[in-house]
Amino acid sequence: MRRVSRTLCVAAAVAASVSCGSKVREGRSPVYLVVNSIQAANGNKPTSFTAFLLSDVVTNVTTPAPCSATNPCPTVFNDPGQATLALAMKDVGTPGAPTTPTSNNAVTLSRYHVNYRRADGRNTPGVDVPYAFDGAVSGTISTAAVTVGFNLVRHDAKAESPLIQLVSNGVVISTLADVTFYGTDQVGNQVSVTATIQIDFGNFGDS
Repeated sequence: MRRVSRTLCVAAAVAASVSCGSKVREGRSPVYLVVNSIQAANGNKPTSFTAFLLSDVVTNVTTPAPCSATNPCPTVFNDPGQATLALAMKDVGTPGAPTTPTSNNAVTLSRYHVNYRRADGRNTPGVDVPYAFDGAVSGTISTAAVTVGFNLVRHDAKAESPLIQLVSNGVVISTLADVTFYGTDQVGNQVSVTATIQIDFGNFGDS
């Protein structure tokens, strides 16, 4: 009976820990990051953000001179992204007395990482998908959500395989980009969060 009772206690403890959720148990910080939204814009229209991206590997530019409608200039643009992030407390408190972030809980972002993958599992960098990369991002998130901008698709990626082949072969590569943001709270605890956005790469029509 003791052995059965002990087994049941262990099972109950495991079930309780799972119910807490991975975010609550992750890291030492009393807060975690939440991505409210992530969007992207084509490089030739850098203020027109959408929930998914048609990334044009080359754009025929007609201005300024000497570029014109009859003599367009093939141009490569990087594609920007933007994300809105907020804080959430691991200890939510009670309905009558919810826990709110203090100044020590504010999270300052420092960098991000972009990794591209395909649904069909063909994910070799430089062959099936662009190379992953790290970039710098700045912003401090406390009681209010903060929107930060970042580089989602680099110029270099469009000049390398497999994207450079899309200029002439008419193929479209559909990917998911996992963007992970890294930061620390004001007492040095590390915090991170990942969001995903769809990117289709190809030589699309210019407008």
